[in-house]
Amino acid sequence: MTTRATHKAESRNRILQAAGARLRVEGLAGAGVAKVMRDAGLTHGAFYAHFASKSALSAAALQHALLDNRKRWVGEPQHETWAQRLQRLARRYLTKNHRDHPAEGCALAALATEAARSDDAFRAAFEEELRKSLQAICSGVEDRQVRRDPRLDEAIALMALCVGGLSLSRAVADNAFSERVLRACADAAGRLASNTP
Repeated sequence: MTTRATHKAESRNRILQAAGARLRVEGLAGAGVAKVMRDAGLTHGAFYAHFASKSALSAAALQHALLDNRKRWVGEPQHETWAQRLQRLARRYLTKNHRDHPAEGCALAALATEAARSDDAFRAAFEEELRKSLQAICSGVEDRQVRRDPRLDEAIALMALCVGGLSLSRAVADNAFSERVLRACADAAGRLASNTP
């Protein structure tokens, strides 16, 4: 028998799953309350039991969408050089499968251009998630502060290659050219590493 708190948590998770998928496929405009609640199998009126506004939902859905995806992308810490790590992460990110299935993909790539034009709250949430991804790239964990990590600039460049490469590969009509964009960005990632250990 489920308790009321358990039921509420399950409902919130369904809303976040639905909103996350909508955000990655249709952007901020596509993640309207009515559509998200319908996708979650809940009534529109139940929304306010979980979120104060659509903006609050968008920020929470972004965080939720990246939580598992980031862990799957970075994976477990491995015995590898920094250059090998950058190359491995790029090759895992810049794939045809990732390109073709945005609903399960990286929300940073799906929302980067929209985040730049959104309100301050969403931009702050986007920045927080980007910083977590950079931390995960540098250290393999999200909670380590990397502001002084000498590899941070290379991690930023990797994210730019990954997010930009994926976005460009989705934006072109020619499949062969799209695959070339993915390959070129993945190949460039291995050249990012300086002499940083």
